[in-house]
Amino acid sequence: MGLKRYLLCLVCTVVLLAQPVPQFARSGSEIHLNQTNQARDGQNDFDFEIGTWKTHLKRRLRPLTGSNTWVEYEGTSVVKKVLNGKANLVELTVDGPAGHIEGLSLRLYNPQSRQWSLNFANVNDGTLTPPSIGEFKNGRGEFYNQDSLNGRSILVRFVISDITPTSCRFEQSFSDDGGKTWETNWIATDTRM
Repeated sequence: MGLKRYLLCLVCTVVLLAQPVPQFARSGSEIHLNQTNQARDGQNDFDFEIGTWKTHLKRRLRPLTGSNTWVEYEGTSVVKKVLNGKANLVELTVDGPAGHIEGLSLRLYNPQSRQWSLNFANVNDGTLTPPSIGEFKNGRGEFYNQDSLNGRSILVRFVISDITPTSCRFEQSFSDDGGKTWETNWIATDTRM
């Protein structure tokens, strides 16, 4: 009888150890059990955007100078999945009274942190900006980085919001006071073509 009880306990232990460990999410100062018992996988966060979009862009000409002069552009954004969906590539082409803008954004998903890095490039200078790192929560994406503007260190915030099947909004803001205040300098509204 002792051997049967031992084997039963051993089988129960193996079954318990094989169960998935619950994952926890922190919200403010509270800790909640994730209802699916798995941490959220954000790899498909940008799937809504795959395709061709009509882009209306507003850009502040001289950010963080007190100027409120804006210029507007019209054009397209083409978004493609690459690397089996672990990344996507955005090609922006717009024209307006202030000229022509061609840009590229390479977005890479990090499965360990479950965050995205957004890497922007402008064909005029041929370099990538420092990546903005962040994630989507409740239908809104927020991404942050540190950069420089006219030799000064600034913070950059990039927000993706108002996401519907046919439209979305992108807004970039700068802060030169450590994030206490933000000045919007780039607003793009995309409408699916």
